[in-house]
Amino acid sequence: MKAIVCEEFAPVEQLKYIDIPDPVAKKGQVLVKISACGVNFPDGLLVQGLYQMKPAFPFIPGNEVAGVIEALGEGVTHLKVGMRVIALCMLGGYAEKVVCPVTHVMPLPDAIPDEEAAALVTAHATAHHALKQRAQLQAGETLLVTGAAGGTGLAAVQIGKLMGAKVIAVCSTQDKLDMAKANGADILINYTTTDLKTAIKDATDGKGVDVVYECVGGDTFHACSRSMAWNGRLLVVGFAGGTIPEFPVNLSLVKGYSVVGVFWGSFTQHQPKDFAANMQELLTWYVQGKVKVVVDEVLPLAQAKDALNKVMGREVKGKMTLRP
Repeated sequence: MKAIVCEEFAPVEQLKYIDIPDPVAKKGQVLVKISACGVNFPDGLLVQGLYQMKPAFPFIPGNEVAGVIEALGEGVTHLKVGMRVIALCMLGGYAEKVVCPVTHVMPLPDAIPDEEAAALVTAHATAHHALKQRAQLQAGETLLVTGAAGGTGLAAVQIGKLMGAKVIAVCSTQDKLDMAKANGADILINYTTTDLKTAIKDATDGKGVDVVYECVGGDTFHACSRSMAWNGRLLVVGFAGGTIPEFPVNLSLVKGYSVVGVFWGSFTQHQPKDFAANMQELLTWYVQGKVKVVVDEVLPLAQAKDALNKVMGREVKGKMTLRP
C-alpha cells in the first residue's frame, strides 16, 4: 500500500510517499481501508519531533480516519467486514489502510460523508472533551475561543454555543471572524487590530471570561490569562502560534481561576468509556445538524506535505482532509 512515512524527525518536506506492506489485524484489532484522513496541527509537530509523543521510526502520521472495514482480528464480533466506520488510530492514518484497536472504531452513519467524518474525530472530540469534562461549561457562561476559525476552534464555537454559552471568537482576520460568526460566535475580536485584553474587558463588562479555549499560545495566552473571571477555567489546548508561554502562577491565586490542561489523546487512553460516550453524543449531534465539520480542502494523500504546510501556516479555515 501507499503511505506517508517519517523516517526521522525533520521538516515536513522530508516525509516520503512510498510503498510499504499492508498491515494485518491481530487480536482485538480492525483493519480499515481508508477513504479519508483528517490533517491536524499536531501531525506537523509530531514529524518534526516537537510533540509530546515521540514514536519509534519509521512511523506513519495521522490519527483520524474514515473508511470501510476490510478485515477483523480475533475476538471482534460486533463489527462486520464492509461496514463504514470512523476510527482513531493515533498513528498510521496517512495511508491506504490502517489497523486500529476495536475500542477506537465506531460505525459511521450514512448521512455523514467520508471527508467530514474523517475530520470529526480529533477537532470536535477535543473541543467536546475540553468543554464537557475539563471545563464543565455551563449554560449562561462566557466562552472565549482563540484561533476560532481553525478546525478545533470552530468546533469549540459550535459546541460551546450548543451547550448554552455566550461565545467570543478571537481571530487574526475579518474573513476568519466571519466564519466563526457563521458557526455561532456572538462576539468577534480581531486581535491584530485591537488590544485583546481591553477588548475582552469591554465584551464582558469588566467581569472577565468564565472559560477560555486557548490553542494559540504566546501573547494571546498572556492576554487571556489576565482576563479571567472568578472561578474561571483557562483551558490549555495547544500552541498554534509557535510559542509555549510561561504562566505566572500568582495570577491564578489572585484571580481565583484554574489552569486546566487538555490532552485529548491521553483522555481516550485513560477514559475509553467516556471517550466512547462522547463520540456517540457527537455523532448524534452531527446527524441532528447541531454540529458540522467545515472542510476547507481535500487533497490527495500524495500531497500530504502541502496539506501539513497549510495547516501549520494557519492558512486553513476549518479542516484539511487527505484522500488515498
